[in-house]
Amino acid sequence: MIKNYFDWIWHVRDSVELPAGQSPKEALDRLEPLFHERGTSFERHGNTISFGKKGQPAQDRMSVFDRGELVVESDGTASRLSYHLVSRAFLYCFFAPLLFLAFAQMNTLVRDYERASAAAEMAAEGDKAKEEKEDKILPQSPIDKFLGAPTPEMPDKDKEKDLDKIGPSPTPAYVFACIFVVLYIGGRILETRLVKRLFRRRMRGEDREPVGPAQVVASV
Repeated sequence: MIKNYFDWIWHVRDSVELPAGQSPKEALDRLEPLFHERGTSFERHGNTISFGKKGQPAQDRMSVFDRGELVVESDGTASRLSYHLVSRAFLYCFFAPLLFLAFAQMNTLVRDYERASAAAEMAAEGDKAKEEKEDKILPQSPIDKFLGAPTPEMPDKDKEKDLDKIGPSPTPAYVFACIFVVLYIGGRILETRLVKRLFRRRMRGEDREPVGPAQVVASV
């Protein structure tokens, strides 16, 4: 039951009204060529087409969907094509930001620990250097003493570390999380509209198969 509340993440459900006077058989006849792509298998029973994809090429206009079902239904007054499509790409893009946010949080914890350790080490080194300066007096020339010059101090052995540069930065993980959020939102909206437009144009006969090299040679 819980799955039903969250399957909208990678499931697409919608419907398209059939053109006036078009029979269910004619509508499915026009849609069937969409499932003749490489890597796609399908079954047609009555007014239903079920399909699955594996290793589908990028040229497939429905490559983002891995499986689904198309059904022509009628309520007595009008016929509609109802479809249910499933996309693992949507699922991966949805959870990818959560994974990168976890990486960012882990990097933040590691960075804070390393900076705290470095700060404690720097404080200890500073106390030790201060004690060495107090214990050791550098020689001063009689001329400097006569002129009232200050007593020379021991030079620092190491420069103070820059704490801001210590530890891994969480910024790259936040950037990738934002990228996948944009990909999911953009892809979810765009692909849903594109597939609905594709089905509608197919049933209206407005969408034609692209002419490939084989068809061009055959026509010559």
